[in-house]
Amino acid sequence: MIRQEGLLLMRLWNAVFNFYGAAVLLFLVVPVLIIVPLSFNSGSFLSYPLNGFSLRWYQAFFHSREWLGALGNSLLIAPLATLLATVLGVLASVGLVRGEFRGKTLVMAIIVSPMIAPVVIVAVGMFFFFARISLLNSYLGLVLAHAMLGVPFVVITVTAVLKNYDRNLSRAAASLGAPPWLVFARVTLPLIAPGVFSGALFAFAASFDEVVVTLFLASPGQRTLPIQMFAGIRENLDPTIAAAASLMVGASLILLLVMEMLRRRAARIRGAEGRF
Repeated sequence: MIRQEGLLLMRLWNAVFNFYGAAVLLFLVVPVLIIVPLSFNSGSFLSYPLNGFSLRWYQAFFHSREWLGALGNSLLIAPLATLLATVLGVLASVGLVRGEFRGKTLVMAIIVSPMIAPVVIVAVGMFFFFARISLLNSYLGLVLAHAMLGVPFVVITVTAVLKNYDRNLSRAAASLGAPPWLVFARVTLPLIAPGVFSGALFAFAASFDEVVVTLFLASPGQRTLPIQMFAGIRENLDPTIAAAASLMVGASLILLLVMEMLRRRAARIRGAEGRF
């Protein structure tokens, strides 16, 4: 009797937790997805109920010089910033995990500080620093700024992977005469690749979605897609914003699927290492 009551209570708690989890998921997802139907509205206003189905706002997006220019800027800046952030983040992670020196914790805190500090403070600091070295209103300045914002994501993910990496594999390769750079390229990097790609995806998302820092550093001709959306909301509530937002939601879903594939690949690699 007592055992049956315990099982009943456990099922009740499981049902409560499942309901709570579903409610939190809906609270987070519904405000994002509610914009998607608006992008297919045939009316000229962002409002429910919809007047009808139409692709006019997607056509407006792909036929607008301003929107396509902003998309082009985002597709130029984000990949370059991601590449730079990934290279710097991987090197920093290797140094932090394998190096033994005083102040390692402080160095780690400084590296991840852009993720923790209010973005407005980071933007103001970048504005004054870049102004002194003549990098305001330049693509190079935007790439460097976005890369700095992406480095913490790469460092955190790669550091977590490196801490579980079997150093004996590198020692075995070195004992066969491979130089350090070849050991890293042929042995270490392939095994930590899921963590590297995950960090790169986070860095790309952070760069592609950045607004505040770009507002401080970019010229009107360097508007990125989020800046164009912000300007459209502030100056003219154009339903084309809904189409642009829906495209960004779709891109985010693709990134999530890729990250899930990388997570499963990393789990398979860990399982294979465990068997040996």
